[in-house]
Amino acid sequence: MSRLLKGIIFALASLAGLLIIISVVLYVFFNTSAYRSGIERIASEALGAEVLVGGKITISFFPDLHIKLRGVRVRVRGMDIVSVKEAVVRPALLPLFKMEVSIKSVALLNPAVTVTRGSGGRFNFEQWDTAASTSPAVDLDRLSISGGTLTYADENSGGGFAVENFSLNALNLRIAQGKNAEFLKRLSFAAKFDCRQARVQSFVLSNVECKCVCKNGVFIFDPATFKLFGGKGSGRIEADLAGNVPGYSVLCNLSRFSIEEYFKTLSSNKVLQGPMDFSANLSMLGNTGDELKRSARGDASLTGESLTLYGSDLDREFARFESSQNFSLFDAGAYFFVGPLGLLVTKGYNFANVIKGGGGESVIGKLFSGWKIDNGSALAGDVAFSTKKNRVALKGKINFASERFDDVTIAIIDAKGCAKIKQKVHGSFRKPVADKPDILVSLAGPAINLFKKGRNIFAGGKCEVFYAGSVPAPK
Repeated sequence: MSRLLKGIIFALASLAGLLIIISVVLYVFFNTSAYRSGIERIASEALGAEVLVGGKITISFFPDLHIKLRGVRVRVRGMDIVSVKEAVVRPALLPLFKMEVSIKSVALLNPAVTVTRGSGGRFNFEQWDTAASTSPAVDLDRLSISGGTLTYADENSGGGFAVENFSLNALNLRIAQGKNAEFLKRLSFAAKFDCRQARVQSFVLSNVECKCVCKNGVFIFDPATFKLFGGKGSGRIEADLAGNVPGYSVLCNLSRFSIEEYFKTLSSNKVLQGPMDFSANLSMLGNTGDELKRSARGDASLTGESLTLYGSDLDREFARFESSQNFSLFDAGAYFFVGPLGLLVTKGYNFANVIKGGGGESVIGKLFSGWKIDNGSALAGDVAFSTKKNRVALKGKINFASERFDDVTIAIIDAKGCAKIKQKVHGSFRKPVADKPDILVSLAGPAINLFKKGRNIFAGGKCEVFYAGSVPAPK
């Protein structure tokens, strides 16, 4: 027998012996009838939660060594937090010969994750009774998820979101040894995430993709891209969940979104049409939605050009403003609050139906709504829009933390930026109070009538400039 043949036989025999040894080791560790409870115990200790395997457990050698677990559930205080159709676990081979188990990777198929935050501010995955106990370290080369769903509900604010058909590929996932109560502080990984659809209240985001890096409880999503109302969104989110009070930093841009699609979330009526751009740069602190609103700081803006307003000819309404009792500048000013930021203001007030003019259409040449946000209040910076014949501007502050208008004034302005008619608005978002308009200059009629009425306050052509922003006067 040649040396080559002897070598081949020896190699095959060695391989067979190796497979026999591996099979024995795997039987000792993973015998499904005798050691199911052991698998559940090891996984429960690693996660600091109850792990149950309700389905079949199988071991395969091809294409590599892996164990399939079906019907896996993760429970906290008797409630399911995660349920997984199938989990594929790939252990490291060499540690098995030392009678040790070291997991290289885990793949989850069709997991359903449910996260809730109770009225007391605690998450359902937090172990109240074992918060002070410790869990061992967990190291994974890779964690992959496909076909997942995630639902979140905040019982205190009534808010939440749902993520459908998401996938996740995380590398170098590590949970350091430590207290169960500090799970997020112990977590680190780098991942890529994408999902088909995410629902946040009346918003439906699609084609969501982002890269995420987590280190010791600080999550950075950058870049993040999505589609919303037909527009393309991008941004960066940083969430610091390591401290007692979570902190968030959000940079977001949504370009060329359809304002008509936005209004469909508020009303079935056709209200406004055209592309708009939205941007925000905000920082917030808090455990609840109210705390986040009260601590919000930064800026936000909404811009659009060549928009079409249906149901009202604003220029005609403005021209007969003095004799009309069915129109308010506050109604026209509603369009400063459209878009994603506007949901903070329009809650409980149907802005989509406030214009009740005599029919017709209006062309809004340009709309710019820029706000400076500080401690839950938004101060109007450059806020105005133009029609074919008029400009409307807004000054003042809205407090979205307490949901009130604070000394807001809306005005029709002339080419110099001087107010011709002003109206003040105050009160809650749900029931705003619009004071009687202050008519400073008639919108129509010969100049001699202005002197007769005693309304020409612009002596010498001078006036107090109400608006000097980026929206030009109509030509």
